[in-house]
Amino acid sequence: MLSFDIRSVEARAVQVDAELPPDNKVWLEGDSVPSTPLRVTGRLSAAGAGKFYWHGRLSGDVTLPCRRCLEDATVHVQDESHVIFAEPGSEETEDPDVYVLDERSDKIDLGPVVREQWLLIVPPFAVCREECRGICPMCGADLNEGPCDCPATPDTRWDALRRVQTKD
Repeated sequence: MLSFDIRSVEARAVQVDAELPPDNKVWLEGDSVPSTPLRVTGRLSAAGAGKFYWHGRLSGDVTLPCRRCLEDATVHVQDESHVIFAEPGSEETEDPDVYVLDERSDKIDLGPVVREQWLLIVPPFAVCREECRGICPMCGADLNEGPCDCPATPDTRWDALRRVQTKD
């Protein structure tokens, strides 16, 4: 559960211990959705009149295409988050890092915040393994399965440097 009654949080800090499944409606098309349920833990507490503070930890796995061979690569991602919520009209709402609470709501929903924090910590690319050889730029063969049959063509962009090197 990632939704908390504001009155109960004002009275006493609450422990956050939940999982956000990959099929949750918080994820949008194009998001790097976790491949396993995202573990969300932490503490949500009052931080003054109309302000709330969440210190939490996100932990989960994401499957991305390997940047070398395009096969699936699973990466474990975890990070700490520090988030401030403020009611509309307070000074803090001018800060772009502060989440403004909906004035019509009596709940703090951590779902959208967790989504945003997750998207910030997911790496932009992954490698399936360090020794991955990738794919051939000429024919697209997977070089992890062995060499391809493409003729070895030297890169002519380096010819000037090769000529300098052979003069020495």
